[in-house]
Amino acid sequence: MPRFFLPPENWHDEPALEDEEAKHLAQVLRMQPGETITVFDGRGNRAEAQILQVSKQRIPLKLGPVASQPFLRPRIILAQAVPKGKNMEWIIQKAVELGVSVIQPLITRHTIVQPGDQKAEKWSRIALEACKQCGQDTLPIIEDPLPFDQWLEIQSPGQLKLIASLADDAKNFRETLQARPELQAITLAVGPEGDFSPEETQAALAAGFVPITLGHLVLRVETAAMFCLAAIRFQFI
Repeated sequence: MPRFFLPPENWHDEPALEDEEAKHLAQVLRMQPGETITVFDGRGNRAEAQILQVSKQRIPLKLGPVASQPFLRPRIILAQAVPKGKNMEWIIQKAVELGVSVIQPLITRHTIVQPGDQKAEKWSRIALEACKQCGQDTLPIIEDPLPFDQWLEIQSPGQLKLIASLADDAKNFRETLQARPELQAITLAVGPEGDFSPEETQAALAAGFVPITLGHLVLRVETAAMFCLAAIRFQFI
């Protein structure tokens, strides 16, 4: 059944799809009044909805019973240094499929791409499309890009904070997760091509991050991010 994003403020007495969602239903899928779709609000709620009328500007709906999807635990914040090319788009898409709660793009010493407002908007659209495709009813937050040092300054104490590291003394990833079976939230930092600089790594350790090894092979940025997210999900499935 086709899935559409219905913002939380539109779940009222006269719910309706608007803007791009209405245009997609009317002009791309060419659905008709009386057909049924699934809508979700990005906060974990979904419902089946009957199409009452069709236009490319606004499509009124009749909502059925609302069901809530439980939030995945632990809550994952992925702090990803922006890589080259379209790799960030791919990382965001797959991270949504793996149930991250927040994606924080980082600008580091070795970051080549300097993303602007258009990139941030595109990343948000990619996250929404990934939610629609994979059945995820919770839309992750895509934060504005931040310089690495500024991001470190706003980190909260108390939760587990990990940084993927090539350092010889990095901790075993599996053992680090197994030692915290009741983990509720985790922040994961993954560097760019060339990894975090030594100064950035030391600053992260000083801020309470635990360095973890991903094995003896050197992984590409996008591979490292997916390896980490999949390992976390597998551990707490």
